[in-house]
Formats: sequence, structure tokens, C-alpha cells
Amino acid sequence: MNLDKTVAVVTGGGTGIGRAVSLALARSGADGVVVNFNRSQAEAEETAAQAREWAGRSRALAADVADDLQVRAMADRVLATFGRVDILVNNAGGTQAVEHADLDGLTDQIWHDILDVNLLGAFHCARAFAPALRAAGGAVVNISSISGYRAGGSSIAYGVSKAAMLQLTRNLALALAPEVRVNAVAPGTVAHTRWQPGLHGEAGFAERAARERETVPLHRTADPEHVAQAVLGLLQMDMVTGEAIIVDGGKHVTY
Repeated sequence: MNLDKTVAVVTGGGTGIGRAVSLALARSGADGVVVNFNRSQAEAEETAAQAREWAGRSRALAADVADDLQVRAMADRVLATFGRVDILVNNAGGTQAVEHADLDGLTDQIWHDILDVNLLGAFHCARAFAPALRAAGGAVVNISSISGYRAGGSSIAYGVSKAAMLQLTRNLALALAPEVRVNAVAPGTVAHTRWQPGLHGEAGFAERAARERETVPLHRTADPEHVAQAVLGLLQMDMVTGEAIIVDGGKHVTY
């Protein structure tokens, strides 16, 4: 897949991993990058402005991916503006920290809040953009997590949502074939985002990351740009679909 002159939609594209992916796509020749946001408008506008240095038609668009009507409206607006969509990166996600042993603390509302964004949000976007992606012979990359493979992460609901996203990737790869390829990236610990410090605090995350690096084969903590590398790699692998790449410096081989 030649990324030159493509149009890409990155959900949750204004911060962290989404920002790195948006900018990597712009630098790789995209004609336009749609930086989707729900609450982080200022950051999304800033990311879109920076993306326009390479991809001149980039812009930020608001939509809560948990709301199917908002997603469909965003898809209509993107097609009216750009006329096509070649790439969809389902990066929008959320969590709430609940100790795994605290089953009573994991309320039904928390389950719904997490699954509605992490799982249904990805499905809403894939469904809304499917006709355009088919017409373009495009590709989808879902941002999952190492928590989808093992019993870790911020909560049981989060891990289940990311495991389900991996299965959604496989199912969509079949459902959208042969025109559209669907793959996933599963990051481990990622520094320089709001995610981990938000869960553990700045000092707490720094301590956890330093301790983890002692056991990670590459002795490094991933940055958002490392995840973006994997996304771009999958987009350009024309015979790969239904697969997931783990980006964690090799930690998963030591579990």
C-alpha cells in the first residue's frame, strides 16, 4: 500500500499514540489526516495543525466513537470533504482503574463505559467507513493492548475489551476481505502519554517503568512513535490481514 495521497482517519488522534500515528501518516505522504477527538479538542487541533505541515488537508473532527450516530455523521463529513478514505486507525480508548480482586467494584456501568469505547467504538467506525475503505482498497489498524493477551492491565473490563478487539480484528479481516485488510497493534507499556501517569502518577509510573526495563529484553520503554512504526508497517504489508503485532520490547516472551 502506497501511503502517498491517502486519506486517513485516526480516532483519539490528538494525544499520545494517536498523535504519533497521525503525524507519522502525514510525514509518510498522506494527503489528509482526520484527527478525531471527543474531549481533547485543543490537543487535536494542535495535532491537525502540525500534520498540515506535511498533509495539507488535515483537520480535527469531533465524534464520540461510542455513539454510532456521531460516528456515521463523522464518516459523512469526511467523505463530503475528502471524497475517499483509505486508512482507519481505531485508537480511541478509555479505562477505569479497578483492582482485579475487587469484583464488586467493577460495576456494570464501568463495563459499559469501557466496552462502549474500546470495542463498540472500533466496530462503529469500521462499519461506518467500510464502504469507503472497500472502494479505496484500504486498510484498518486497531490499537489493542498487551492486556488483551494476559491477565493484567488497569481492570478486568479493560483487558477483556482489548482481547475482544483482537477477535474483532480477525472477524473484520474476514468480513471486509478481499478489498480491506484489518490488523492490530498491541502495545505494552508506553511512555510519554497521559495514560500511565494518569493511572499511577508521574513518580509511580517512572518507578514502574524503570523496574520493568530490567526484565525487558530490549531494556527500553516504548514511546508512542514505536507504536506508530508498527501501524505504518502493517499498512504497507499487502499480504497480511487478521494479525496483531506486540510492541513491548520483547517483554511478552518472558511472561
